[in-house]
Amino acid sequence: MRVPSQSLSRDEAASRDLEPIGVVDIGSNSVRLVVYDGAVRSPTPIFNEKVLAGLGRNIVSTGRLDQEAVERTLAELKRFRAILRLLQVKNVHAIATAACREASNGPDFIRRAGQILDVPIEIVSGLEEAELAANGILMGFDDPDGVIGDLGGGSLELIDIGGRSIREQVSLPLGGLRLIDTSGARIEKAAEIVDEALGGVKWLGQGTGRTFYAVGGTWRSFAKMHMEARDYPLKVMQAYTLKAGEAIEFAERIRKSRKVQNVEGGAAVAKARRETLPYGALVLERLIKRMKPENIVFSVYGIREGLVYRLLSKAEQRKDPLIAFCLDYARMRSRSPEHGLELCTWTDQLFGPDGLKETAEERRLRHAACLLSDIGWRAHPDYRGEQSLNVVAHSGMTGIDHLGRVFLSLAIYFRHAGTRNEDGEALSMPERLRRIVPVRVYDRARIVGAAVRAAHMLSIGRPGVIDEVGLTLDKTRLLVRIPAAHAALDGERLRRRFDALAKLLERPVEIVIAR
Repeated sequence: MRVPSQSLSRDEAASRDLEPIGVVDIGSNSVRLVVYDGAVRSPTPIFNEKVLAGLGRNIVSTGRLDQEAVERTLAELKRFRAILRLLQVKNVHAIATAACREASNGPDFIRRAGQILDVPIEIVSGLEEAELAANGILMGFDDPDGVIGDLGGGSLELIDIGGRSIREQVSLPLGGLRLIDTSGARIEKAAEIVDEALGGVKWLGQGTGRTFYAVGGTWRSFAKMHMEARDYPLKVMQAYTLKAGEAIEFAERIRKSRKVQNVEGGAAVAKARRETLPYGALVLERLIKRMKPENIVFSVYGIREGLVYRLLSKAEQRKDPLIAFCLDYARMRSRSPEHGLELCTWTDQLFGPDGLKETAEERRLRHAACLLSDIGWRAHPDYRGEQSLNVVAHSGMTGIDHLGRVFLSLAIYFRHAGTRNEDGEALSMPERLRRIVPVRVYDRARIVGAAVRAAHMLSIGRPGVIDEVGLTLDKTRLLVRIPAAHAALDGERLRRRFDALAKLLERPVEIVIAR
């Protein structure tokens, strides 16, 4: 398992002077500009705007890009160019996908679009689009394994990925707008088209029992609708997960509906997406039935992030995306990222042979919590816990599922708020989040939060203190050894913090001053 280095290079310790990267994605349905803060393992979008222009609406029946959509897109590209100038973005990449590579008037549109943007536009092939989608999943997930599906307006790319390598890939003419055009807006006819196309992909059975990663705006709308229907407490799209059977049942409901807004949760879907959503649900339903994956995981990362991933060095690509995000966030928001790294090693001492048990993934999440433990220090003391919980829960972190995200949120909440109120009663976490947290995850969050809370009381958030404080947890006690050089830091409040940790560990605490 990759863990954070226990030292920061001079370049890493300083605030990095990143060059922003602009990506213009001209798709068959949407046209989008995203500006990222730089070519790093966990990039942050600093601007994001899209228009559902529908360039490929009639590509099958006419062989041409829709003229009204062309003019609308060119007008939006003028705005994009102005935005790029205002943001002083010099590193700009522009790509165009299915509709532009197939339409008879595609070359003329690309020429006009390139003149407006003042950058060359790369028309990617179906297989290149699949590779970019795979890179996007590698950007957003830690060592993904399964089948990726990227559904656009004109095409569907399917990729088998494992061991960070592409095993199989194919591009199929099953985009939402294309299906509407090809089937004459008849969902029953579209089902025949989908079944025939998927039947030709013999390797789909390799996805049985694995994960299906769903990419693309239509499927994100599907997930958003499902979240709303089940009143899901964490409104974060990245890594939202459904069991295969649950996804099939919901997809069937949408497919059979006359209007998406009449299905529970449909009001949450943007009007511009409602037309293609039943066709996207159809494709998802047929894919799951044929592939038989265990889970469906929705991704906000796709070909745009895949393009940025392609720009990274091999060393940057190999970094853990979650730890990379947490380190970057600690540099921006905490008093000392070095102290966060010390906490990783210091809390390791609770998990020895006679101490607590944890899996490799739990250790990774604990280290992430240590790195994020001080990001709320500027907030008012009465609200640091609540504000930190909301920041972590809804942050742009990647390489983590929703259960891990809630664990981190709660651990940082308990680090600030403690585990007991003034009356000595156990604090409850937000009730809505409690619905999706197993007892083990909740208990671990309290322990990690209490350990970090005690460490911050001892070190005052500064490096060079806790790395000299010994911590031993065995079957009989929690032993804290404070060196003589820091003996004056001992006191009533510090002992209360360690008492709270010891209660959660169900062992007595002994604090000794080493002479």
